[in-house]
Amino acid sequence: MTVTLADVAARARVSPATVSRVLNGNYPVAASTRERVLRAVDDLDYVLNGPASSLAAATSDLVGILVNDIADPFFGIMAGAAQTQIGGPGDGSGRAGGEKLAVICNTGGSPERELTYLTLLQRQRAAAVVLTGGAVEYPDHQAAMAAKLAKMADAGTRIVFCGRPPLPEGDALVAALAFDNRGGGRRLTEHLIALGHRRIGYVAGPPERTTTRHRLEGHREALRGAGLDTDPADEERLTVHGPYDRRSGYEATLEILRREPGVTAVVAANDTVALGACAAVRDQGLRIPQDISVAGFDDLPFSVDAVPALTTVRLPLFEAGARAGRLAMGKENPPPGGIATIAAELMIRGSTAPPRVG
Repeated sequence: MTVTLADVAARARVSPATVSRVLNGNYPVAASTRERVLRAVDDLDYVLNGPASSLAAATSDLVGILVNDIADPFFGIMAGAAQTQIGGPGDGSGRAGGEKLAVICNTGGSPERELTYLTLLQRQRAAAVVLTGGAVEYPDHQAAMAAKLAKMADAGTRIVFCGRPPLPEGDALVAALAFDNRGGGRRLTEHLIALGHRRIGYVAGPPERTTTRHRLEGHREALRGAGLDTDPADEERLTVHGPYDRRSGYEATLEILRREPGVTAVVAANDTVALGACAAVRDQGLRIPQDISVAGFDDLPFSVDAVPALTTVRLPLFEAGARAGRLAMGKENPPPGGIATIAAELMIRGSTAPPRVG
């Protein structure tokens, strides 16, 4: 059942005119009244018919791209690639002819901000939404996301996940392009084991994110395959969680070296974290890779310029982002079943080698 302006007015105990004034922002309204109206809007999930409310079109020329951190190249590359496909035919004429306005929404990794941005895009009747990167695995948040995306899809908004697995419940999407984080994590650790490493530290990302869980699962699958996971407590002792940033890599690596001085390799949650790990190793007077090997994940542009160049797992971020943009615009047919797994490629460079014994 469609929620009307009158429904919001009744819930907030004000007149419909007051609701209109609050939503349009064109007339002063007491702060307490405004708060009551906005709370009613959220409670009822009321959708304002956008700035073009007089038009009958179901969607606008707006496309939202949700990222955790636009300053992180992982998200910046995907968002930029998606925007190349959202901008229209690119004939250089400067005339409007199928272009959409791509708006980057920086959530800062906050589940609350993610839902808030989706609500704002819903109210603007966005033509499409592209959600990038790993998802938060809190059950309540996943349920709220599924409900929100279902309402947006019913209203005509195209939903595309990029570098993100589909939700456990809910199929309100055009496509989900999921990176093979688990397989990439497994192959990376298998490479280290093949070199002769047996004591491998792992700097993981935030435990509540799908990307963290999948990469760590791949790492531990490789350990089990080599018979190196006989003590779960030992496995936990060699794993430290933290944000996906350089500082986390630095501090977590120092903690791992403190817990286990015999570590000969450190796997980092991503390349940015790996840079911090490298700095921590050097600050302990150790050499890379002669004393400790360091590996990352993602193959961000700077990884090849690290000294030594970083062994990592390459994810085709630009290609995935561009494909997500095409799917959001209806330029490309969805994959079979709506879900595509994008392969990860191991990039072996100078930051990994010793110790090989026997």
